[in-house]
Amino acid sequence: MSSASSMVDWDLAGRTARRLMSAGPATTREEADGVVRDLHEAAAVAVAHVERLTGLSPVPGGPVPQVVVVDRPGWADANARGMAALLDPLVDALAAKQDKRPGAIATAIGSRATGVQAGGILAFLSSRVLGQYEVFGTGGQLLLVAPNIVATERKLGVEPADFRLWVCLHEVTHQLQFTAVPWLKDHLEGEIARFVEATDLDADVLRERLQDVLRSLTDAVRGGDGESEGLLALVRDPEQRAVLDRVTAVMSLVEGHAEYVMDEVGPDVVPTVATLRKRFAQRRKGRGPFDRVVRRLLGLEQKMKQYAEGRVFVGGVVELVGMDGFNRVWEGPENLPRIDELTAPQRWVERVHGRPAIPA
Repeated sequence: MSSASSMVDWDLAGRTARRLMSAGPATTREEADGVVRDLHEAAAVAVAHVERLTGLSPVPGGPVPQVVVVDRPGWADANARGMAALLDPLVDALAAKQDKRPGAIATAIGSRATGVQAGGILAFLSSRVLGQYEVFGTGGQLLLVAPNIVATERKLGVEPADFRLWVCLHEVTHQLQFTAVPWLKDHLEGEIARFVEATDLDADVLRERLQDVLRSLTDAVRGGDGESEGLLALVRDPEQRAVLDRVTAVMSLVEGHAEYVMDEVGPDVVPTVATLRKRFAQRRKGRGPFDRVVRRLLGLEQKMKQYAEGRVFVGGVVELVGMDGFNRVWEGPENLPRIDELTAPQRWVERVHGRPAIPA
């Protein structure tokens, strides 16, 4: 998985994640087999509901995504491969821009250090992620993390069959976004490449910005609730910020679209959908000091903001121009929402549809 020149030892990251991650909930073999079977069935059922509600369908002749029910180590391994496929070429391009590159020994030591750090992040997230459409490392694979789904439905005290279908509706929506809109993956990869191209930090500047991040983490330990971008706060170059704004808008769109779908299917599909939404909203709030620190470090507070603003945007646009009018967002990169349009969907309607935004 890792090349000799890689700045991150992804093999070590995977091994570190496996060593640090917590065990999943206790289940019998029969129960585990039943969960796997239920999740495969729920994912298959979700496809028709998502296509009906969104009006989207996969491009004919395109790749058929694989649905894989995984445990926590399986999720960590898949994400290590995905991050390696996405980031290694970009990191190599960034290193090539430097006037002086580190030698082989320094690279090996540095890659192991960052591999351990990456493994710690994967370990933390491995017990929290319910599902994911992994598009970069596999070419398209829907991952459903069985132990986390079981642990969450037990903790929330909800109907397992409803919760499993509800989760699948969210993840299948992401799957459909990338299979119905094939240019979306290339667009995101291009934006990340542009971000790297704009990067030019020296060690002193990086050290100063890391100190700012650490001060934010100290505040989190003390229970502060202020927002923080975490490691994203290291980026202050105007050109990079512009790229981040565009990427944030896209991710807010795809997350908000999935949130909209999983709620709009209604009780005829998921009978307890209202209860699920109410109880699940509380799950997204980290309470312990360690949880607060890691969430702030990874910028997960910003992730929650993406869910909220993306949901406002999608719902607002559909209210103004209907689902067919909303689907113009997928016609090309120029129709993607801008960062300031997320909380003002009427601006997007006026820009893309070329007319005043009047509720349908």
